[in-house]
Amino acid sequence: MIAIQHEGFPAPAREFRAALRQAAARIGLKGRVTVRLAGAEEVRALNRRFRQRDRATDVLSFPLAEKLPEGNYAGDILICLPIAERQARRAGHSRERELLLLAIHGLLHLKGLDHVADAGEMLALQERLFAELAREMP
Repeated sequence: MIAIQHEGFPAPAREFRAALRQAAARIGLKGRVTVRLAGAEEVRALNRRFRQRDRATDVLSFPLAEKLPEGNYAGDILICLPIAERQARRAGHSRERELLLLAIHGLLHLKGLDHVADAGEMLALQERLFAELAREMP
């Protein structure tokens, strides 16, 4: 199950949640995931706290991979909506497509992949998944 938190922000298109479920299934990610759309200050505070970088970033992933009484919990993904919207404009695509790209990135981190340590495999998989799943997005 994927939960979307978007308090104070417009909800993503229905197709976004469906595409995320497909992405999680394709990479074999087990467990629940929470995706939170947040403002720059919230993202900046968490980036400073957990990564010692005092700036907002587009996406943060918090893998948990814990077994809870109600089932497995894979982790949390935090997406900075103002940055995502700016990146969408620059890329010439919709906000939903950019949210999908960032969420796929986060899902891959929850799965344990790391683009800093690998030889490009994570980002190549991200691009393949995005190309396949973004077709359904507005």
